[in-house]
Amino acid sequence: MEFGIKVATTEKQRGACVVVGIFESKKMTDAAKELDRLSNGYIKEIVDQGDLEGKTNTALLLHKIPNLQCKRVLLVGLGKEDDFNGNAFIAAVQTTFRTLQNTGTTDCALFLSDLPVQKRDSAWKVMQIAKLAVESNYRFDQLKSKPETTKRALRKITICIGDRADLATGEEALNQGAAIAHGMSLTKDLGNLAPNICTPTYLAEQAKELAKTYKLKVTILDKKDMEKQGMGALLAVARGSHQPAKLIVLEYQGKGKKEKPVVLVGKGVTFDTGGISLKPAPEMDEMKYDMSGAASVLGTLKAVAEINLPVNVVGIIPATENMPGGGATKPGDVVTSMSGQTIEVLNTDAEGRLILCDALTYAERYNPKAVIDIATLTGACVIALGHVATGLLSNNEALAQALTKAGEQAADQVWQLPLWEDYQDLLKSNFADMANIGGRAAGTITAACFLSRFTQKYHWAHLDIAGTAWKSGKEKGSTGRPVPLLTTYLIAQAGPTS
Repeated sequence: MEFGIKVATTEKQRGACVVVGIFESKKMTDAAKELDRLSNGYIKEIVDQGDLEGKTNTALLLHKIPNLQCKRVLLVGLGKEDDFNGNAFIAAVQTTFRTLQNTGTTDCALFLSDLPVQKRDSAWKVMQIAKLAVESNYRFDQLKSKPETTKRALRKITICIGDRADLATGEEALNQGAAIAHGMSLTKDLGNLAPNICTPTYLAEQAKELAKTYKLKVTILDKKDMEKQGMGALLAVARGSHQPAKLIVLEYQGKGKKEKPVVLVGKGVTFDTGGISLKPAPEMDEMKYDMSGAASVLGTLKAVAEINLPVNVVGIIPATENMPGGGATKPGDVVTSMSGQTIEVLNTDAEGRLILCDALTYAERYNPKAVIDIATLTGACVIALGHVATGLLSNNEALAQALTKAGEQAADQVWQLPLWEDYQDLLKSNFADMANIGGRAAGTITAACFLSRFTQKYHWAHLDIAGTAWKSGKEKGSTGRPVPLLTTYLIAQAGPTS
């Protein structure tokens, strides 16, 4: 998909389609009014007939408008003008591309980025348009014997702005939005792949490909390497599987070697049966997405490399399956983590924290500026926050606030939960330094409390994406989150790029 941004007016547009907005009560935007003037009132007449009220998630495609040089005009409903916020803008852009992708439109000129959006600047609007355009083109059908033959006609998108002063920042935002979407596409592909294909070894191969493409440093630790490191918790999870576990490390250096990196640690359980604490059969197929944290690390590194951000980032991915078997870890087993702390495994389905704790200890060697782990960790987080916000817990308030701000900017929201010392008592064990679960109460918090015991040497944040990384039901599949959040955070860490 080709993108462009330019200072333009509606009257000289000759392409396949011009897109303008209509607010509720049939109120036309300035761009729509200009088209109406050029067409001698034709558009107002159509709107007045009631074919489009201007409500959110509605659109009307018009052909052969009198006196216009473009082939089509798409009128997009914007909702109530007084309530036109970021969410309403995103809905309007999604409606635009959803409508155009079902037509023969090859190119379009969008007159939406000049619309005043509450608390959002021009660059934000341009970034969202680019990201949503690429998202609208995403399909996952490579595992079908007869993939969808319908080719999306929309190939070129021009974002039209009215102020030349916004051009430079707009071009930068355009590139960033497209890069974020490309990172999300990689994350979605990995999350959607069948678990017999997307194994720990496959993830390692994808990391190598990413390193080759973007000139990153890659290190893959196998079982013997992890044994030498003392990663007893990670290897305990891998015992029941015939697939070899991997610890994948990718290093992106966009700044000098003396600059401390941000370390991203992604949970990479490529299939989670629950182990000996076996999960119920219904919807167990969806446990292939238990490596979404790992996939988001790879997607974020792809986006960062595409943007060429002046920041150092290290991605660490502990990758394994969690399977039952004769060699599998049992409830009641005690394992020793890389940190030397011992863990009583009360539930083998609380495996994510076991592989993460060793990866978090491994992260210490990079003397990190901050460490962020990303994991589909707890069903409790889905109960608490649903599928809207990602759970956030942190041992550093400045880091938590930076991530919260990035989530708001990226429209990829997080919600902070407490990490108080009071909750630590729930992890007490009679036989080891700690248990790997703390009971049903405050499950998301006690999981983070467990991880916090391995992060005391640096600033750390935990993102529980159990509710936001995946959609169930008819539209089952990976969402690509939280790549927008993480990339936006790293863009802010890099500072001004121009």
